[in-house]
Amino acid sequence: MAFTEKLLRVLSPIEVGGRWIKRYHVAGDPVGIDPVGIEPAVEQAAYAILPELLPEPDGTPAASFVVLHRGGDDGAYLNAYSWVWDNVLHFGGAAAGQPVLGCPDNDPTHFVRLDRSMIGCVWELPPILHERDAWVRHMLAPDHADLDAYLADSLAEGSTGDRT
Repeated sequence: MAFTEKLLRVLSPIEVGGRWIKRYHVAGDPVGIDPVGIEPAVEQAAYAILPELLPEPDGTPAASFVVLHRGGDDGAYLNAYSWVWDNVLHFGGAAAGQPVLGCPDNDPTHFVRLDRSMIGCVWELPPILHERDAWVRHMLAPDHADLDAYLADSLAEGSTGDRT
């Protein structure tokens, strides 16, 4: 089977445990209610485990971004990237429906924390460069950090590839 890009959707930020979370969803063909194929039950289960993936506050403005990816099989993946130490990304990951990653079954709503050092697949990585640049643009480079501007600055929706 040939490689194909997937669709990326941007959702409004949410607040979880005192931390602002920018949200990206990645999936293939449209199913269910979400135009890019994340079923509501999968989304709800993913965001239920999210607090476990976030770091403790360290004085850095409390901001993160997540990539929720619905695989083409039973798998669903939640990658949480959080800003710490002013300019470093902390990673926490969870997966569901993928026994090879330690999931107990094939249920895409049964998320478990991952303890592996993987930070994302080719479809999940596109937001990272944008978020790095947005963090520098709004939080590090200006005389006064602007968290609201950072939260409003997201990667455009569309294909996961060809972002040059």
